Amino acid sequence: MILPSTADAPGALPAKDLAELAEWVRIASVSSDPERAHDVRRSARWLVEALRRTGFPRAEVWETDGLPAVYASWPAADPGAPVLLVYSHHDVHAVDPSEWKVTEPFSPLLRDGRLHGRGASDAKGQITSHLWALRTHLAHRTAPAVTVRYLIEGEEEVGSVHMADLLAEHPEEVDADVVMVSDSMLWSLEEPTVCAAVRGSVTASLTVRGAERDLHSGAVSGAAANAAVELCRLVDLLGDASGRVTLPGFYDAVAAPAPDLRAGADGVRFDLTDWQAETGTFGAPGEAGFTVPERLWARPSAEVARLSAGRTDAPALGLIPAEASADVLFRLVPDQRADQVADQLRVWLDRHRRPGFTYDLEISSTISDPYRTPPDAPALRALTRAVSHAYGAPARHIGNGGAAPGAQLAGACDAPVLFFGTGLPGDRWHGPDERVEVRALRLGVSALARFFDELPAAGTPAGRKA
Repeated sequence: MILPSTADAPGALPAKDLAELAEWVRIASVSSDPERAHDVRRSARWLVEALRRTGFPRAEVWETDGLPAVYASWPAADPGAPVLLVYSHHDVHAVDPSEWKVTEPFSPLLRDGRLHGRGASDAKGQITSHLWALRTHLAHRTAPAVTVRYLIEGEEEVGSVHMADLLAEHPEEVDADVVMVSDSMLWSLEEPTVCAAVRGSVTASLTVRGAERDLHSGAVSGAAANAAVELCRLVDLLGDASGRVTLPGFYDAVAAPAPDLRAGADGVRFDLTDWQAETGTFGAPGEAGFTVPERLWARPSAEVARLSAGRTDAPALGLIPAEASADVLFRLVPDQRADQVADQLRVWLDRHRRPGFTYDLEISSTISDPYRTPPDAPALRALTRAVSHAYGAPARHIGNGGAAPGAQLAGACDAPVLFFGTGLPGDRWHGPDERVEVRALRLGVSALARFFDELPAAGTPAGRKA
């Protein structure tokens, strides 16, 4: 049951639907916490039951060497209809309950038209909007107009470490004419948009050592290597004064935005003050010469996700840390390749090594390439029409500031990948007080229900069997 609220927005979705989502949000499926592994499994079982309640004749848990995924399939009434594979995830990001102010992370609360709770937007809300849309679509049908398949993994928040195994082990089950990733964001509720490109990512951990052990500064200050200072020097060298990344060759493969994305970036309304208020940022630094939407959708970037040095369990007075580490994240755009950027990072580090330190660079195994939905894909046109219908206005194409396994799914399924989300920049993904706009869910249900009708008329990609 949803916690009581005194200011719910008037009736965008049935109370039973919101109660269903709230029930799922209560399950603390934090994949990064080993003590929550049983909750991730509970979440998978919950989703299987929800799929069966919707009517799926096949819904099951897929085990991995880590945490479980969920698979479901419902054949279309017409055996020649297109096959749609929907990808998302049911695990959620870690929480620090002390930082949550509106409600506790897994005690969902409906207030002012928003459902608060970890996973309400990323990505349990997105998945349940699919189920609600399919139920709407099936109100006067016995089977969907397209064959619908779901692959909902349980390890996205820890790097999708067994995603490749799932795709390789179940090629027939994940075969599709069209793939839809539902782990993305809208631009706003006032302007209809369709995500048509996602950035890729390369994550790495850099560790610097300057001594065998922590040192007392009174004995060696001014003459000893300081790992924290050296790490800060390297971090500063990642970007230049204009905001550009300094890896050698980093921009050589950066493609110009496709015309529809260029028009989308130029056409959406952007107010810096509103954007900062929504996202909670104090400013908007970045690559000079580009607007914020351009930086988010069409330009690569480098970020520092974590810095660590010295002891945190005791006063640091008088200490020179022997070791310092940083987690860095690169966002990539077409036509960059993740493996090439990883090599560029290695070359960059080699150029900046200094005597007196050791350096250890570990590139994550879950790097991903950027992906652009083919602009002429009939399914993209069908989705654009469906979103336009739901909003009552023409939808623009935009990019997504984050990454998604678009390239990986496109390769495994030999199919174009679409992106559809109900999240918003102000939903506080990965932060305290995550929330989802009920209106965004309602509009998502309307658009998806229409898409199930639009896709068969769009046909299937040339050269594939329906």
